[in-house]
Amino acid sequence: MPTRRRTHRESHYITRMGWLRAAVLGANDGIVSTASLVLGVAAAGPAPGDVLVAGVAGLVAGALSMAAGEYVSVSSQADSEAADIAREKRELRDDHAHERLELAGIYRARGLTPELALQVADQLMAKDALGAHALDELGITLHSQARPLQAAAASAASFAVGAALPLLAVAASPAAWMQAVVAASALPFLAGLGALAARAGGAPVGIAMLRVTFWGAIAMAATSAIGALVGTAV
Repeated sequence: MPTRRRTHRESHYITRMGWLRAAVLGANDGIVSTASLVLGVAAAGPAPGDVLVAGVAGLVAGALSMAAGEYVSVSSQADSEAADIAREKRELRDDHAHERLELAGIYRARGLTPELALQVADQLMAKDALGAHALDELGITLHSQARPLQAAAASAASFAVGAALPLLAVAASPAAWMQAVVAASALPFLAGLGALAARAGGAPVGIAMLRVTFWGAIAMAATSAIGALVGTAV
C-alpha cells in the first residue's frame, strides 16, 4: 500500500522579527510616552481638557515620528543590503570561478570535506548563484530583508494603538483620580504587551513582562515628578 507523503510547513519565530520588532517598539513607546506625557502635564495642575489635548497631540506627533524614524532607519539597512547584493552580482559576472571557491570555503569552514564543499557550491550556484551567496556569504534571506514601508506602517499603527490606551483612561476617569487611573491602567497594558510580544517571539513571558513594566514605571514616575516641580515653579 503506497504511503501518502505529507507536506510539513514549519513556522519559525525569526520570520516575524521584522514586523514584530517594529510593532512592539511602537506599542511600547505609545503607552509609555503618552502615559508619561499625560502624567507629567496633569502633575502641573492644568484643566482636564488640556491634559487630553496634550495627550492627543502626543499621539499624532509620536505616530508620525515613529513612522518617519523607522522608515529612514530601515531604508538605510535596505540600501546597504541592495549595495551588497549588487556587488555580488558584479563579482559573479566578472569572476565566477573565484566566487565558486569562496562559497566552497564557507562550507569547508562549517565542517564539510573539500570535495563535498565544492559539490554543494556547484549545485547551489547552478540553481541560484546569487541567492546562495546572499544567504551564506552576506546572511541576507527573503524573510530578513529590510522592508521600510512595512516597518513604518507597523510602528505608526502600533504607536497609535498604544497611545490610545492612556487617553481612554484620561477620558474615562474623574479629574481627581486621573493620575492614579492612568498609572494604574498603563502598567497592566505594558505587562500585557510584554506577554504578547514574548509569546509571538517565543521568549520567556515573565522576564518580558517584568522588563517592560519596570522601565515604563520609571518613565512615568520621572515625568510626574518633573511635571509637579515645573507646575510648582510656574
